[in-house]
Amino acid sequence: MDTLRFITCGSVDDGKSTLIGRLLYETKLIFQDQLEALKQDSQKFGTQGERLDFALLVDGLQAEREQGITIDVAYRFFATPTRRFIVADTPGHEQYTRNMATGASTAQAAILLIDARKGVLPQTKRHSRIISMLGIRHVALAINKMDLLDWSKNVFEEIELAYRRFAQDLGFETITAIPLSALEGQNVVELSQVEMRWYEGKTLLDWLETVPVEHGEISRPFAMPVQWVNRRNHEFRGFAGRIASGSVKPGDPVCISPSGVRSAVKKIVFYEEPWEVGNAGQSITLLLADDVDVGRGDVIASAAHPIECADQFEADILWMSEHALLPSRPYAALIHNKSATVTVTHIKHQLDIHTGAHLATRTLALNEIGTVTVSTGRFRVKDMSSSFLSLVGSRRQRTEMFPAR
Repeated sequence: MDTLRFITCGSVDDGKSTLIGRLLYETKLIFQDQLEALKQDSQKFGTQGERLDFALLVDGLQAEREQGITIDVAYRFFATPTRRFIVADTPGHEQYTRNMATGASTAQAAILLIDARKGVLPQTKRHSRIISMLGIRHVALAINKMDLLDWSKNVFEEIELAYRRFAQDLGFETITAIPLSALEGQNVVELSQVEMRWYEGKTLLDWLETVPVEHGEISRPFAMPVQWVNRRNHEFRGFAGRIASGSVKPGDPVCISPSGVRSAVKKIVFYEEPWEVGNAGQSITLLLADDVDVGRGDVIASAAHPIECADQFEADILWMSEHALLPSRPYAALIHNKSATVTVTHIKHQLDIHTGAHLATRTLALNEIGTVTVSTGRFRVKDMSSSFLSLVGSRRQRTEMFPAR
């Protein structure tokens, strides 16, 4: 079975945690002692009267249970006979947008929840633009709380139409709209036979089991950032890392960036055993045919498609610091395992989350999205103790920035 990593997102109090709790409950992945604890917690913290409050299955922080909102990212695993799943339940509150972006950075698909009473909100649009920017191309538009609007087909169709009009320029390959009630369990695992018999599409679980899992990284040229130089004895010098894209096998010619030195793969070691081929996502150790200088933070890539190096580049960024982004101020950027002092030389524009228009600006504030030009200094091996304030780049090539001391 393959594994699908997906995210739940949307505005605050749209029912994201309740939906994930319902999925876990309906797929029989809650043990008896967990169910007893949920009953007790529902009486103490719950907001659903005498019924089970499924949101408590994923809202683990004391503050989350007291306030009834999600603050941190909660990762949960479950499986069906068809597929394995890793879900990131993310907060909807604007204050915690950075946590939502963290959860989306590794996701392959998204469940975007909308409260049927409220329709498309500003945070719905912000989350949509973030998941688009991070490379997610398949979205389930889960229009929740239909039970509070008498299961109205007209309301569902109006919200779906409004969202599709908004999202037409976001680059999503598929948008599947599903009317549901996470609290009542309607259209989550089983189709609603009475309340929403007008709906003839997929349930949410059906969508999760059939949505395409992207394997685009495997089809791209080979590239692997070096995480660690392994010298377990005087005869062994291996370069360990996680393959970012493509595949590699013994004999393949490679190029090391930024030095540009070329060599070939002599051997692949995987769990201390020789390996015939390494694919994107696997953590392996490469031994090269030549005694070349490769350090932590360098990138080993296909000789036919070497990694290009530049000291200036343009990037779309989501600014996640309380302190505004200021041009000409020095920042420290983390790219894989190296860091460098960088300067934002120019802010080209800010993105209007509602219309997608490019707005003139001199700075970017918390949670704002924009396009900037960055100039880098000399890179050095990353200090693992540094804390991060912001993220720049794309899902495939992540760069993190924080104010330089």
